[in-house]
Amino acid sequence: MPNTISPPILTPQTTEKPAAESRPAATGASHILLVDDNANSRNVLQKALTQSGFDTSAAPDGKSALTMIQGERFDLVLLDVRMPDISGVEVLKQLRKTYSGTELPVIMVTGNDESADIVQALELGANDYVTKPLDFGVTVARIRMHLQLKHSVEHVLELEATMAARNTELESANAELREFARQKQIELETAARVQAAFLPTAIPKVPGLRFAWAFEPCQELAGDSLNILSLDSYHVAFYVLDVSGHGMPAALLAVAATRILSVGGHADSILFTKPAEDLPAEPTGPAEVARRLNQKFAWRSGAEQFLTLFYGLFNLQTRMLTYVSAGHPGGILFSRGCAAITLDGGGLPIAIGDTYEEQRVQLKPGDRVYLYSDGVTEAMDDSRKMLGRDKVVEHLGAAGSTGLDQTVADLLKSVKRWQGGTLHDDISILAMECE
Repeated sequence: MPNTISPPILTPQTTEKPAAESRPAATGASHILLVDDNANSRNVLQKALTQSGFDTSAAPDGKSALTMIQGERFDLVLLDVRMPDISGVEVLKQLRKTYSGTELPVIMVTGNDESADIVQALELGANDYVTKPLDFGVTVARIRMHLQLKHSVEHVLELEATMAARNTELESANAELREFARQKQIELETAARVQAAFLPTAIPKVPGLRFAWAFEPCQELAGDSLNILSLDSYHVAFYVLDVSGHGMPAALLAVAATRILSVGGHADSILFTKPAEDLPAEPTGPAEVARRLNQKFAWRSGAEQFLTLFYGLFNLQTRMLTYVSAGHPGGILFSRGCAAITLDGGGLPIAIGDTYEEQRVQLKPGDRVYLYSDGVTEAMDDSRKMLGRDKVVEHLGAAGSTGLDQTVADLLKSVKRWQGGTLHDDISILAMECE
């Protein structure tokens, strides 16, 4: 049976403190803050995590948690959604004003019937969630995964500040990631659930637009990712990215890139640019987004990893789509009564390129744009013949006025049939329709 944590099983008897419980003496372990108004649940989980090698502190309410975070350094927060006075969602909202998701990962603790809270928390920048009663093995695996991602990103940022030693340290970091992948092989299934949490949990409701997407990894973990982001009242961004290679290293880079390509707090998001101190932040142009991402993921000797990206920014007022393609397959534009058009930017992949050029296309009502990873067009049958772009265009063109969701689902089925049901690469499909 799974090892679950649910109050009040074997709960140690302690005297409730009005503020925060003190953590044990520092051990050099990752420091985790548990926030839960239920003393029994809090004490059991704190004891279990301490026995698992973590340095823990606990807060009985949101106000105490915010006070503690101001005065201490924490590596991760395990935050209950439902609390009196200040809810977990409100605490998360306050934290994201100061800390990004990579600086301070937050895992929400929710009930099975709190899907609306989960969606809201993820939109506000929560890294992940676990449901009550807690499965302790799953909880520890998710904590370790997010701590590893946090430490990996921190390491990359440190290397940017020490350019002279960058190559040697990046090789060491890559070796650590490979070792981590070997040691954590048994946790792949849990890690896959963590990665799935970064996919769109709820497609933004944007007047005049419709979206649909499909995501199918070829292994437990994928090097693909996609997302749809409502930036402000007039702009919607959407992208598909694909990391070279497979397995844990590709998945870690994909997740790290996904976190960087998130809204978060505007102050630390590469998707926003502040033109002047007294003006609000504005959506960053696609070419600049690619350039900033390229700075974050410089080429690593020995690792030889890069990622391709198609990033689009749609203006709801003008119906103008501005996009950049960094080594990624071009999107396909279908307009009524016209031949399909390839949206290709011709740029080099992230970590290989230098400068990127924006492309623009005016959309009309009824137009559809399809993005996909190369796992679609490069799918091979038994004779090693690729599916190719022409067959993809033929399939999408034959769909006609079929609903967008059904069209995407049918394309995914066609790709899988072409390969005989066995995927050799991750498949990502993202479609947008102007209603």
